[in-house]
Amino acid sequence: MVLISYYYIEGIVERDLKFRWHIRYTLMEIRKGRNTMRLRNIPGAKEAIANSRFVVHQVQEKKGNWNRVFGNENPIHIEVGMGKGRFLMEMAALNPEINYIGIEMYDSVLLRAVQKMEEKEAEGMDLRNLRFIRMDARELPLVFDKNEVDRIYLNFSDPWPKERHAKRRLTSRQFFERYDQILAPRGVVEFKTDNRPLFEFSLEETEEAGWKLMAHTFDLHHDPSMSEGNVMTEYEEKFSSMGNPIYKLIAGR
Repeated sequence: MVLISYYYIEGIVERDLKFRWHIRYTLMEIRKGRNTMRLRNIPGAKEAIANSRFVVHQVQEKKGNWNRVFGNENPIHIEVGMGKGRFLMEMAALNPEINYIGIEMYDSVLLRAVQKMEEKEAEGMDLRNLRFIRMDARELPLVFDKNEVDRIYLNFSDPWPKERHAKRRLTSRQFFERYDQILAPRGVVEFKTDNRPLFEFSLEETEEAGWKLMAHTFDLHHDPSMSEGNVMTEYEEKFSSMGNPIYKLIAGR
């Protein structure tokens, strides 16, 4: 069990630059519930997810037919590693003409998103263009058909800091190969992070994967062109309030 105070860690982040990257990663994991038994084993999480109409099940059977799930032919945008879902909920509300799918592999985190959707519905918000999936992102080509997805969002993804885990990073060439199998010809990947080493890795991997870097910035919130219409995630709001620059890239083929 993690006994380190959340606020104590945040104090270290601000005071000690030497360990800033490592502690930020730890904070991210704590927020996502990956380092605490309390969050990892929420009683009833699996049952709540299984019974939620916001979560799509038997997803491999939906391959090539996701528009039937939504009942229309609107474009499909997905977020891989959606966390608690705030970003997609705002995007879905702003763009009812686009279908959104949030992908998350942890029950404890997905449960929070389901609960937020229930709260939004109780408030009268119509988010019929948003659905969730519990799955491992490595299985994307098994769930979505070629050209079925128009945009992929990667927001503050797990940095997997150890070099031997590089292929697990969502901006690795291995994942770009998976994205290539499901994205429409003009589809793009949008990636945001406050992690400079991960961003530099992502810039290199974009080129190594044979993709084109369409746009990028090392300070999103001070870049007028790339920040236009930007919807912030919970992590983005938190990290930027700490004075961290936010990095963003858009990649296509």
